[in-house]
Amino acid sequence: MIIETGRFGQITVGDDEKVLIPQGILGFPEYQRFCLVDPGDDTLIVWLQCLDNREIAFPLLEPKIFRPDYAARLSAAELRELKLENVNQSAVFSVLTIPEDITQMTANLKAPLVINLKERLAKQVVLQENEYSIKSEMFKELRAHLVTIRSQKRTESASGDESSQSSVIPIRNIPPSLTVKSLSI
Repeated sequence: MIIETGRFGQITVGDDEKVLIPQGILGFPEYQRFCLVDPGDDTLIVWLQCLDNREIAFPLLEPKIFRPDYAARLSAAELRELKLENVNQSAVFSVLTIPEDITQMTANLKAPLVINLKERLAKQVVLQENEYSIKSEMFKELRAHLVTIRSQKRTESASGDESSQSSVIPIRNIPPSLTVKSLSI
């Protein structure tokens, strides 16, 4: 399937790259078909691109990148709904809010997007833990993580040019701890 997006131009999405979110994202229940896009721009951010509205794309980031102790605890009903035995069989992402001043970027830790990698089925769940915020500041922690990545990359030898072209991420290939590329901050 070839779709035209507002952010990434034309992309090709295979059946194994589609993600179904039956209840949609909070505030957008009418949109249920998505794919994950790596913009190829040296960031850790991936985008949840709507397949039914070219202008809708949500920036996502694994919360463990900037909050290593983060844990999404799902109810038995949520696990059944996602066809999961446990949350370790899924990828967990925070939806980001990225204002013009990126130092004010926040992550929604209270309502992560949980994706069953095998079934390509997802749900934005609202966690019961009070320790998580819908607008968690995280720029400083993310920046520290990226500095670490950059220093590690400098010590490794270059193995060729990296593509800067957007690409859809096959759901079957997403490891439980996704590391895309380093964010230039």
